[in-house]
Amino acid sequence: MGVPSFFLGIETVPLSSGMLLSQQRYMKDILKRAGMVDCKPVITAVSSAKITDDVAVPYADPTLYRSLAGALQYLTITRPDLSYAVNLLCQHIHAPTTTDLAYLKRVLRYVKGTLNLGLRMSRSTSMDIHAYSDLDWASDPNKRKSTSGFTVFLGSE
Repeated sequence: MGVPSFFLGIETVPLSSGMLLSQQRYMKDILKRAGMVDCKPVITAVSSAKITDDVAVPYADPTLYRSLAGALQYLTITRPDLSYAVNLLCQHIHAPTTTDLAYLKRVLRYVKGTLNLGLRMSRSTSMDIHAYSDLDWASDPNKRKSTSGFTVFLGSE
């Protein structure tokens, strides 16, 4: 069958040191579905500003919100940098508000500016395991919740 080049929305790009897993076509499709192909990109997926949303206005088309948030969730396979932001979006998937839609659009604007990013994979002769974790105590400016995460690598860094 040969070397895979495009499978389940993931493109493999050969590099001299391995390969890059990219979902660039998939990202462009998400932007097209959201009507944000020509949007202005931003450099961060999440704003650190405190949101004061006194009156939560339900979003008129929750199906579109769910569809786009779910699409972004699949994108985290090759874009772990989106995991935190997409997790925040999915916490409101049952009843999204117009504020949640603004967050979703910000993530899409970040995706627009980072279309060339992907997951680089390279061969390693090492069988070392490297694990990293991070914890942010009460860092959520709105609800004062803590956030934690971890990642594990097999082979050299």
